[in-house]
This record gives sequence, C-alpha cells and structure tokens, in this order.
Amino acid sequence: MADDGPLYLGFDLSTQQLKAIVIQSDLQVVAEAKVDFDQDLGSKYGVYKGVLVKEEEGEVFAPVAMWLEALDIVLQRLEAKTPLGRIKGISGSCQQHGSVFWGRMAEHCLASMEPEKPIYLQLLAAFSHHVAPNWQDHSTQAECEELDAKFETAEKLAQITGSSAHHRFTGSQIMRLKRKIPFMYEYTSRISLVSSFLASVFIGTVAPMDISDVCGMNLWDIPGNCWSEPLLELVSGGKEEVEGLRIRLGDVRQDGGGSLGPISSYFVKRYGFSPECQIAPFTGDNPATILALPLRPLDAIVSLGTSTTFLMSTPVYKPDPSYHFFNHPTTPGQYMFMLCYKNGGLAREKVRDALPKPQEGEDPWARFNKQALRTRPLGLTPSAASRAKLGLYFYLPEIVPNIRAGTWRYTCNADGTGLKEAEQGWPADTDARIIIESQALSMRLRSQNLVSKPEGTELPAQPRRIYLVGGGSLNPAIARVIGDVLGGTEGVYKLDVGGNACALGGAYKAVWALERAEGETFDELIGKRWKEEGAIQKFGDGYKEGVFEQYGIVLGAFEEMEKSILKVARNTSSEF
Repeated sequence: MADDGPLYLGFDLSTQQLKAIVIQSDLQVVAEAKVDFDQDLGSKYGVYKGVLVKEEEGEVFAPVAMWLEALDIVLQRLEAKTPLGRIKGISGSCQQHGSVFWGRMAEHCLASMEPEKPIYLQLLAAFSHHVAPNWQDHSTQAECEELDAKFETAEKLAQITGSSAHHRFTGSQIMRLKRKIPFMYEYTSRISLVSSFLASVFIGTVAPMDISDVCGMNLWDIPGNCWSEPLLELVSGGKEEVEGLRIRLGDVRQDGGGSLGPISSYFVKRYGFSPECQIAPFTGDNPATILALPLRPLDAIVSLGTSTTFLMSTPVYKPDPSYHFFNHPTTPGQYMFMLCYKNGGLAREKVRDALPKPQEGEDPWARFNKQALRTRPLGLTPSAASRAKLGLYFYLPEIVPNIRAGTWRYTCNADGTGLKEAEQGWPADTDARIIIESQALSMRLRSQNLVSKPEGTELPAQPRRIYLVGGGSLNPAIARVIGDVLGGTEGVYKLDVGGNACALGGAYKAVWALERAEGETFDELIGKRWKEEGAIQKFGDGYKEGVFEQYGIVLGAFEEMEKSILKVARNTSSEF
C-alpha cells in the first residue's frame, strides 16, 4: 500500500472506553488509540466502569460530556500516530440501547463549533438531558410491562420489533423519562442512539439512526420497515403526541453504506482531516462484531466472556421473546440473530472451583478440562440403563430462560424420554462437561429453526462454521464440547481480530461504504480483501456423526426441563 493511499477510521464507543482504529484499503491496521473513561476521566466525572448508578431507582447512565471529551483526547492520540489528512472515510460502532437527548440548540451548536476550543465545551448547550441511559439500566419494569401488553403478549411484540420488551431498550427508556422529566422531553428536539449521536458530531448536524441499531428500541416495525404506529402512540402518551415523537426520532437510514455527508469543518481545521473525508452510518456494537469477520449466512459467533453471546447472520426472520432479531447492518434481506446470557465464564468458574484445588503452578483449568473431555457426551455410559444428564447452572439470574439464580440437575433416558430431577445429583467432576453442554444446548435449542441442511449433503441442519471469541475461546475443552453440541459442517474456529473487534467492524464498514462498486455487497468487497491467515485457527472438526444426533434427541427433554424449572422456580428457593 502506497504511503499516500486512503485510510479509514473506525470507532468503538463502548461502556468503559472509546477506541479508534485506522486501516488501509487492504484492511491492514496502521494505527490504534483509546481512552479509558475511568483511568483518563474518572476523577472528573465520577464514573466507575464508565457509568454512574442510582441504585434506588435502578438507573445506570453516562455523562454525554465525558464521551465528547474522550473524542478530543483519542483524536489527539491518533494524530500523533497517523496522518489524519489521508483518512477518506469514518464509521464506527457504539454501545447499543443508549440514548442521547438533543435540545433546541443542537443544530446550531453542532454547526458552529470553533476549532480553537474542545468539543465538549461547545456542545454543553446542545442537550436537553446531560446523561445517556446505559444498556445496564433496569429502571423501566413498568414500561416494559406496558410494551408487552400493547399487543397482549411478548410474542406479538417480538414479531413486530424483533424482541420482547427489555429494560435497556430505548422505547421504554423514552417512555419513562417523558413521564419522570416532562419538561426535559418538551425541550428535546431530537433523540439519537449512541451510534447516531457520534455520527452527528462528525457531520455537524443530527444524523439519522442506523437500520440495524434501530432494532434495539422496541419501536421499529421490522417486517413493515417503519416506525410502529401503535408503539409510538404508547411511548409518546397518546395519538396527539405521536407526531412529536416521530419528529424527535427522525428518519431511519435504510442503506448501511454510502455517506451521511462530509466531515464537519471543525475536524478539518482542528485536526487536519481532509474536507473530502466522508462519514458513513455508524451502527451498534453487536452488528459491528458481525462485520469484523466477513460472516456468511449460517456462520455463528459464540462469545465466551463473563457473559455468553451467540450471534448469527441469517436470511430467516423467526423472532421469539427469548432472543433478539435485528436487521443486518449492511445487507437488506438478511437479519442478525442474537442470544445473550448472563451466565457464562463466571458460572464455569464456579463449577471449576468446586473441584479439588490445582497444585501450585498448575493451570487452574487443568482438572476441569480433563474431566470435561473424560466424561462422555451427556454423561452417558455404554450401559443400556445409563441416563443422560442435563442441568442448568445459573450463578446470576438468567435472561434466557428468565430464571433466577440456582442450580438444577435432571436426567432422562438416552431417547429423551423419562425426564426427572436427579435428587442425588452426581459427582462434581461430571459437572465440568454438563455445564458446557448446558450452555451450548440452550443455544442450539433457540437457533435450530434458523439453520438448514448444508447444500449437496445429507448432513443434519446446523451452522456452517462456529467461530469462538472471548476468554473461553482459549480453552480447548470448552471449544471441543461446544463443537460436539452445535456441530459446524466446516469446523470450530478460534477467532482473533485483536481487542478492537467493534472498531474494526466500523472501519470495514467505512471501506465498503466509500469503495464499493455499484451493487457490490459488504460480503463481496470485504470477503475479497479479508485474510484468514493469522485471524482464525481451526480448533475442532465440529460435526461428529452420532454425537451431534444424540444431543438432538435430548433437546426436547432439555426444553422440557427449562419449562419445568421456570414454572417451579418462581415459588421455591434454590441455592447455587
């Protein structure tokens, strides 16, 4: 790549950091910079892990000024590493579900920033609400119940918006804040998601929301491709208020590529950006994760961190209250399927710590891994009387299924019949495999209607590839068992695109938006330039004949177990 070739800038405004990454047209990374909110700005804004908390009301939020000050700092750090004047396009990802409320002075403030002054000092008057609700906020239970009830059931709400009502989703947040601070809402001229907020700062006017990120609001009618009139009426407080809310929300950008407009002159004069630099639509962090890897339909990403996330790109729209559907951030007609679990790495660690302590200097996971691989699938033995072992291990109250903390152990026959609770339990060593299977079986149960048989084969329906990311992806035993349960006709892979996957997805989006040919899709352009070498490592074969089918046989029993526990657990107590 020539020294004067175009560069592309991707951002990731997450809960705890603002990251920036610069890449070339061939997708090679040339520079990175970041701001840690606690470390760099915590003493000024009083945040802990990037947020402020009012526990008595369940509120979790972040100061908008902190994000703006972080933007100045990260650009200063980036300026020292790479020529910003060569940047041709900018996009990025931002934490989903957060919302920013602009006041009546917003457009004036955005358009008239002076290059001698930092951003945050000039936009203080631009907001009607100086904090942004965070995805961890759980203050909207009453509003969520109203949203679910609007169409009588959570299932019907999910059919329309891709999700049932959730505390963090922007619709319930707007409804609560309108009721709690009516004068603030009255002074609000526009409402942005965090992604469209950051894009707005760069173009110097309030930017439209992104077609994928908008699906995290419980307000967008995905099949109808428009704002849901009944939901706007509910959230705004009546038919006469609908138009006011519609104006505040604005139009939604249908094309995930192209340009929202040139960069604001403020950044040209202060940081030396080219006036020709274009701003592409920003999106949410989960859609950007899918873009960081040119994920083909029926590929799946399993993020094995403190929590667990399952992501898949699919042409099938089959929503359900237990998971999320979003429009794909770049490809019309494709959707993003997402499962979120609170109980991931922490629950596995709890099971690990119940095993005998390792010798000094020994890998703390050594015994857990040994037992996970030594135990046969489902704990079955060759004996005809052997029963399959199923369990739920919830250190924290879970989202999917919506069950409080507890541990439950069940058994069933190898053919999936005869489900019953295992009153005596089983040895702690056995839990090492069963907890991994439990987490993977839940993913398989909820994604089974979205996968199909591989073309030209007689193999059962399953994902094409399974990509593992996060801390748990480094564990070969966990990777092996997940592959046994979920399959993967082309295998199980460890994916490593560095610590800036979301920012990288944003940078890829900018490359596609500015360099695509007429009709060229994101997958086509990025797929030709993206190099697997160094980014992925095959960890396992995935599909194993007989093993995959055995898990399928007990999947119905696993679902029956969940329903039974969900019914009983509401009225009884259980200790982890």
